[in-house]
Amino acid sequence: MNHLARAREVFDIELQAVKAVRANLDEAFATAVEIVVESLKQRGKIIVVGVGKSGNIGQKIAATLTSTGSTSVVLNTVDAMHGDLGLVNDGDVVLALSYSGASEELLNLFPALKRFSVKIIAFTGALKSPLAKYSDVALNIKVPREACPFNLAPTASTTAMLVLGDALAMAVLQARGFGRKDYAKHHPSGAIGRALLLTIRDIMRTGGRNAVAQEHLTVKEALLVMVAAKSGSVAVVNKRGKLTGVFTDGDLRRQMANETQEGTALVKTLASVMTRNPVCVRDEALAVEALKIFNQRNIDDLIVVNARHEPVGLIDLQDLPKLKLV
Repeated sequence: MNHLARAREVFDIELQAVKAVRANLDEAFATAVEIVVESLKQRGKIIVVGVGKSGNIGQKIAATLTSTGSTSVVLNTVDAMHGDLGLVNDGDVVLALSYSGASEELLNLFPALKRFSVKIIAFTGALKSPLAKYSDVALNIKVPREACPFNLAPTASTTAMLVLGDALAMAVLQARGFGRKDYAKHHPSGAIGRALLLTIRDIMRTGGRNAVAQEHLTVKEALLVMVAAKSGSVAVVNKRGKLTGVFTDGDLRRQMANETQEGTALVKTLASVMTRNPVCVRDEALAVEALKIFNQRNIDDLIVVNARHEPVGLIDLQDLPKLKLV
């Protein structure tokens, strides 16, 4: 068997494993979600324990839970017996990971954990194992086989364990009503956090950098406004200051290419050449809305309007890398 064929075989085995665990989902999963949600509601936390590869998967599950608003910590099974049980409080939930359900290091921890008023949720492939019996809820992660040719090295089983952990985290997220703004609070750094925390007001150009012109002005007069603002477009307004259109340097090039007499494009009024009903965004929206519009529309500038539909700012696509939003 060549390397590529072997790789595809591993993918197939692990896909089958995930499908098998999905098929085994039952009311026990719903109970586990309710236990976690109730604990978090009472200011409890999720304590993840596991040995070996399961412990490694547990670290990722804990990180996903914490990043989505469900406070979670990893408890080392050895260190726990030498003082780290101080992490555990009444009302917490213990998420115990062991495919065999018979890991000695993990089972040695349970008598100590039982001294606390905690609920135990097990991820195991053996529902009749000691771990399952110790637990309040046991979730079945039994897989048809490992991707290891000897059916020994944890491969498909750890993948299934990881996916089930993601499913638990996302179900808890939904049950707790955790939203975009909550997510942003936990991710203040990076493009995601900035896009979710910042508002349009925080990133738009204003004042002299926001080119605005009356619709009765000529193209030449509008160009002077654009040059002064160092902008590639100008928001066009009517006598009441309401946004009616936009005129861009691209529009100018098209007008000049089609003029029958040199200079005629410059004397036209903005009302006669502008693009009416331009794409715009409210000033109170989140910055992520601007990103969405730029991704959906083929534009370089986005006009910002207030509740009265007056242009109060401009977002230039070139500004976004400087703001580290893309």
